[in-house]
Amino acid sequence: MPRPPRRGAGRTGKVLTEWAPALPLLVFTFAMLVLPAARLIHDTFALRGGGYGLDHVLRVIGNPVDRQAIAGSLALGAVQATFATALGAPAAWLITRMRLGGRAFWLSLMNVASNFAGIGLAFGFVALIGSTGMLTLILGGVFGVDAAFPPVGSFTGMNLVYLYFNVPMFVLLTLPALSVLKDDWQEAAAVCHATRWQFWRHVGLPVLSPFVVAGWLLIFTWTIGVYAVAYAVAAGPGSQKLITLQIGTTLESSVFGLERAAVLSVLLMLLAIGATVLYRLSLKRAQKWL
Repeated sequence: MPRPPRRGAGRTGKVLTEWAPALPLLVFTFAMLVLPAARLIHDTFALRGGGYGLDHVLRVIGNPVDRQAIAGSLALGAVQATFATALGAPAAWLITRMRLGGRAFWLSLMNVASNFAGIGLAFGFVALIGSTGMLTLILGGVFGVDAAFPPVGSFTGMNLVYLYFNVPMFVLLTLPALSVLKDDWQEAAAVCHATRWQFWRHVGLPVLSPFVVAGWLLIFTWTIGVYAVAYAVAAGPGSQKLITLQIGTTLESSVFGLERAAVLSVLLMLLAIGATVLYRLSLKRAQKWL
C-alpha cells in the first residue's frame, strides 16, 4: 500500500507551483536591482586599505560641488513636485468630470507629453527659447521685443523643461485616485445646506489630500533621478549642478574614483526609499475611502 504524501511536501510543492510564474521576474530583480544596490553600498563604505568607514561619505560632504549638486537636486525636485501638483491636480479633477470623448482626448495628449522626454525634449526647448530659438527670433524680429528667456541649463530653464512632462505625469498618476470622490457626496452636502467651500473644506480636501501628497512624492522622486533630460540641457559650463550629473561626470572622468559615484547613488537610493515609505503611508491613510 503506497504511503500518503507528507503534508510538508505537499505544501512545498504548492508554494513552488504558485511562485513558479514569478521566478523569472524575481531572478531578474535580484540580478539587476538587489546585487547592484549591495555593490553600491559596499563601495560607499569600503576603504581602499581594507575595512569599512565613512571616509568616502565625508569626502563627498566636504566637496562644495557635490553639496551644490545635492542641494540643486533637492530644490529642483521640490519645486517640480509643487508646481506639478498645483497645475496637475485641478487638471486631473476636471478630466475626471469630462465626458468620455473629452476624457479620451486629454488622456491621449497627456500620455504623449509625459513620454516625450530626453534628448528630443531638450532640443525642442533649445530650438524654441534658446538664444537663436524660433520664439526668440520671432519676438525680436517681428515684434521688436528683446526676449530674455532664461538659459535652458539654468535652474529656471530646467524647471520649464521638466514641467512639460511632469505635469502630465502627475495627472496620469493621480487620475484614477481622484475618481474616489463621488458626486453623491456633494449632492448630500448640498441637501444639508452645506456650501461648496464647506464641502471641500470638510469632505473633498481631506479625502483627496493623501492621493495628492502621494503624487507629489512620486514626482519628487522621479525628478531627482532623471538623467537624460538633465544631461541634455545642463551639460554646458555654468549650468545647474545635479546629483545625477555628478554621477555621470564621475563615471566618465574617474578623478575621485568610483567611490564618489557610489556615495551619490546610495544617497539617491535613500531619498527614493524615504519617499516610497511616505508614499505608502499616504496611500494607507487613503485606503479607508476606497
